[in-house]
Amino acid sequence: MVAETTVTGLMAELAALDDPKARAVNERHGDDHGVNLGALRAIAKRLKTQPELARELWATGDGAARLLALLICRPRAFERNELDTMLRESRTPKVQDWLVNYVVKKSPHAEALRVTWTADPDPVVASAGWALTVERVAKKPDGLDLDGLLDVIDAQMKDAPDRLQWAMNHCLAQIGISHPSQRARALEIGERLEVLKDYPTPPNCTSPYAPIWITEMVRRGQPA
Repeated sequence: MVAETTVTGLMAELAALDDPKARAVNERHGDDHGVNLGALRAIAKRLKTQPELARELWATGDGAARLLALLICRPRAFERNELDTMLRESRTPKVQDWLVNYVVKKSPHAEALRVTWTADPDPVVASAGWALTVERVAKKPDGLDLDGLLDVIDAQMKDAPDRLQWAMNHCLAQIGISHPSQRARALEIGERLEVLKDYPTPPNCTSPYAPIWITEMVRRGQPA
């Protein structure tokens, strides 16, 4: 039986899919839902792109509903101020991650928001700016001051709050991976600051510690 394609119907469907055990695991990582992401993607595939429904789902404030909204929205339909507001409303890591990667990166406002967010005093907002900077470092580095980025990372990453530190560390690694001329400096900064050096890494996964990450990805000849 297919659930009703209204906000009310979809909220009921999401509530039925909520798994308390999954919610408990997610909450330990700062998220606030218990719906399997595969199930969310299946619903999104059924719904296809529905911009107005996406806006209504986002407006509920529910974590799972917002994730679904990001899967069925039309990224280019959002104005810059809307995306800025949405980021500041998305206080959980998964919603922020999906908003940045699935929506903002596809928006014509991505570069303007990158500049604004990176300079924001809120470390959660700033982390989104650094996530967009990683994208530019890898794909559109022309015009970026890589030395300047490394200066900021060197000065601020060690003591940055967790989510901002993670994004800055990703940028450090991406610079080292994508830009051979900056690789030695990126490795030196990573080795000296030792950020995420002891991060628990599952077998067959690459450590997020920048010197290991850079070295391994360069060895593979793959992007980060």
